[in-house]
Amino acid sequence: MSGKVLLEMHHVHKRFAGVHALNDVSLKLKAGEVHALLGENGAGKSTLIKVLGGIYQADEGEIYIDGNKVEIKGVEDAQKSGIAIIHQELVLVPYMTVAENIFLGREFGNCVLVNRKKMNEEAQKLLNENQVNISADMLVGKLTIAQQQMVEIVKAISYDSKILVMDEPTSSIADKEVEFLFETMRKLTKRGVGIIYISHKMSELEQVCDRVTVMRDGLYVGTEIVKNTTKDKLIAMMVGRELENYYTRDYQEPGEEVLRCEHISDGDMVKDVSFSLKKGEIIGFAGLVGAGRSETMKAIFGLAKNVSGETWVNGKKVKVTSPVDAMKYGLALVPENRKNEGLYSVQSVRFNMTIEVLKQFMKGISVDEKKEAALTQKYIDMMDTKTPTQMQKIGNLSGGNQQKVIIGRWLATDPDVLILDEPTRGVDVGAKSEIYVIMNELVKKGVSIIMVSSELPEIINMSDRVYVMAEGRVTGCLNHREVTQEAVMQLAAH
Repeated sequence: MSGKVLLEMHHVHKRFAGVHALNDVSLKLKAGEVHALLGENGAGKSTLIKVLGGIYQADEGEIYIDGNKVEIKGVEDAQKSGIAIIHQELVLVPYMTVAENIFLGREFGNCVLVNRKKMNEEAQKLLNENQVNISADMLVGKLTIAQQQMVEIVKAISYDSKILVMDEPTSSIADKEVEFLFETMRKLTKRGVGIIYISHKMSELEQVCDRVTVMRDGLYVGTEIVKNTTKDKLIAMMVGRELENYYTRDYQEPGEEVLRCEHISDGDMVKDVSFSLKKGEIIGFAGLVGAGRSETMKAIFGLAKNVSGETWVNGKKVKVTSPVDAMKYGLALVPENRKNEGLYSVQSVRFNMTIEVLKQFMKGISVDEKKEAALTQKYIDMMDTKTPTQMQKIGNLSGGNQQKVIIGRWLATDPDVLILDEPTRGVDVGAKSEIYVIMNELVKKGVSIIMVSSELPEIINMSDRVYVMAEGRVTGCLNHREVTQEAVMQLAAH
């Protein structure tokens, strides 16, 4: 790591209606350094990088690059200053090709004709150089989330930037791709690139980061050298207290079988999947990216076509052909991709929280707003969701708080079976701990939970049993007393 200071942000303030999102925050990045930025959702991390990237303009504060004061009034100013940002929520255009997305706004050719052949060649060269096995002429909408994430990374690298910001870059990519990402980061830092790295995965810090800055409630808390600090100290800095029990799980004897699925297939990624779930039980679904876990959940929730197999709910054979059927039988699904599959981003927190149970509040053609507001507040309080008001647009909340609203929405349906697909993706340590507490309380009350997760510690510490999938099939089931990372990975590699 070079000693040269590449970026300085001094005394930055940013205010939104009713919220002081950044309150006198400073950050310093050195050339050749990977500098982690930690904090709970709502701490101000994303706001700070949006100020750096020109999406927001600071109300107060100064930014220096290579010792020179710069004015960043828009995204173009940031790019000219050598700043590239990979945002937590992907911003690719699904109906355009990989090449068109990589060179969006920088197309080859002139204002009349685009040289698509040349653009495809250059994009494919970038993909190959970075060992991304994707064709440049594929439509982005046809790619998996993990593949889209890799395209975002290649796009950012293509700017030849000296300051690269990565906001949760490993949240939806496989272990092999994570290692490739880390190796790419090491190559970039050797060239003097400075990287700001935002992640809620504490285990990643010691693998790839040099220093770490912690924020809380829009304030700067402190900066530590990674090799000289501890996970417990960083968590205490983030949440303002020690988290004594990070994973909360009281194992109990499960009740009767509430769900059984046999030989479920979707004609594509799901191939002959069978499993069972008992009352008051959490079963985890583990596996590598592409194993078919999320697709299995969509199949049993009525979101896939050409589904075959048999499903029993509370001992009765049922036919689930749509989400309406699934909800009728007491199933609820919190999807993996909340942005595209779960959020009404321009609508309020209240709208998003109550949309699935709106009929409870209808009086003829009018809505009982008092009753709707009371139910919304119940789940805001239960999930400890940070929002100025119930009427705040959900798109203005942090990713973790959006996730809490979506979980609250489905809890409001009072389900017997709650399917959580990557429930803590992009969620900070404090919020994760709160979600685990809620899951534990729900199963104690008799709710049954299916949890799909790519985080093995989460799977291991929260599940009664773990089903492991590979290439669309279940390769094994492990009891919580026998499950280990090694045992899971051995089955996942089948």
